[in-house]
Amino acid sequence: MKKICICFVFVALLATGLIRPAPVLADPARTALVLYDYRPEELYGKLGFAYAIMLRNLLGHFQGLDVDMMPVQDYTGGGVNSHDITFYLGSYYDNPLPAVFLQDVVNTGNRVVWFKYNLWKLAWDPQYNFAQRYGFGFWGVRGLNSDPSPENPEPGFFDTVVYKNMSMVKYYIYDAASDSVYADPEMGATAIFDPARAVSLVPIRNAVTGEELPYVLRSGNFWYVADIPFSYIGPRDRYLVICDILHDMLDIQHGEQHRALVRLEDVGALVDRDTIRRLSNYLHSRNIPFSLALMPFYRDPFGLYNGGVPQEIHLADPEAADLRWSIDYALARGGSLVMHGYTHQYDETINPHTGITGDDYEFWNIMENAPVAEDSTAWADGRITSAQAEFQSVGYTWFAWETPHYHASPLAYRVFANRFPVTYQRAVYYTSDHPDLNAIGADRDVAVGQFYPYIIYNDYYGQTIIPENLGNIEYDISEIDPSSNYNYTAEDILTNADYALTVRDGFGSFFFHPFWLEADLGVPGFQDFRRVIQGLTDRGFIWTDPTTLP
Repeated sequence: MKKICICFVFVALLATGLIRPAPVLADPARTALVLYDYRPEELYGKLGFAYAIMLRNLLGHFQGLDVDMMPVQDYTGGGVNSHDITFYLGSYYDNPLPAVFLQDVVNTGNRVVWFKYNLWKLAWDPQYNFAQRYGFGFWGVRGLNSDPSPENPEPGFFDTVVYKNMSMVKYYIYDAASDSVYADPEMGATAIFDPARAVSLVPIRNAVTGEELPYVLRSGNFWYVADIPFSYIGPRDRYLVICDILHDMLDIQHGEQHRALVRLEDVGALVDRDTIRRLSNYLHSRNIPFSLALMPFYRDPFGLYNGGVPQEIHLADPEAADLRWSIDYALARGGSLVMHGYTHQYDETINPHTGITGDDYEFWNIMENAPVAEDSTAWADGRITSAQAEFQSVGYTWFAWETPHYHASPLAYRVFANRFPVTYQRAVYYTSDHPDLNAIGADRDVAVGQFYPYIIYNDYYGQTIIPENLGNIEYDISEIDPSSNYNYTAEDILTNADYALTVRDGFGSFFFHPFWLEADLGVPGFQDFRRVIQGLTDRGFIWTDPTTLP
């Protein structure tokens, strides 16, 4: 019945001539308010805060933009009018919204971007004259076409967002054993009544039924995004749509520019210097600047690679001669150094593979999914000081920090932000500074991983982040190393790059482990590395010296 009522109201408004021209956006946004659903007493009630952090991080791409965040229930009025743009993340179904917030939304001349749930509190309440104001109606929430089953594991949903001629398919996995769906299939269904007032900027398609609905819709200063594009994100996902279209929402335009970066990863004391020589020579021959992620202090606390005898190698030690030769060779051919942790492992602990430098986490206890026992500002700061001392002992300088395995505690991330002007990485974010990810039910904190297609000048932890957004080549060599058990090909990297091009200033940034060139592994590492380099070049990415960023 609500569909019929909305249509009827709109037709009546057309007849009376009450539809007004769409307002024109004013100056670019300089202040932003992010409102989110926060129900910490409910299961999944903290997800809204996590999504707000991710949105706030993307807003950190726009220099000069001040961002405020708060739970929507704390809104007391005036915030929409005192900010150039307000984002509301409707992540909790039917979350109560303050009446003053709804009134401010419909009466403001400033921009409002509404995500997913709870739009019905405006669209279905006659007092707000929603159809009259905006020229479109809200039908309801659409999800899976039917319940999945072992016989019909993929019944379909609105899963394909089409943007700049690329189909971005939302993540979906059905586990028949547990009869569980791992996906975010629900979205808000809207219909445009007056194309002069409302326009669908981006469509979403149901791959099974072929039905198409607006995914991003705009009516003057009001925008609607049909789902939360921060759930189950990936390099070919509709997440890239929000990354790009934020430029238009904010009216802060960045020109079409696509830069490429390559980083040689996990360079440490046991490096095969021939691999660095070959990669450096190739990149130098192509006039491509590059970086090396250097782990300055090598530890093998159980002697797994040293006949059962624990081993430690400092950067200045004689045993690190090949490493220093490799670094010097790379630096002379356009390389630069990233500080990649202190030991890139944690204590005398399997965390989670071997306890050896390069294998394990350093600033997070991945076995317990919790901060390490010593986690504190002072502890993380001390490891940074020790890592810098290793570099300085042989006269090396660094231009950026990279967190081992991209994973650290909130306290450690803030230390990185304080100690380094630039980081070069992805990152994990938490809904608490002392996260408890093992709690049961509503007490559980939320952790979200995020990658960026462009530079973030100021993230939630205060970091400036150079992006790595394409991933890295991997081979299944599980018969040699059980932790290396999947393939991620050069074509995968280049497909990711095709999607990155949909972001107007999207990077093509990847990393590569030099050990894939070692002959005894029997993989085409060097061939595939060159394929990625050539493929990014052919796609028009411009190779960039990372030390000149941001």
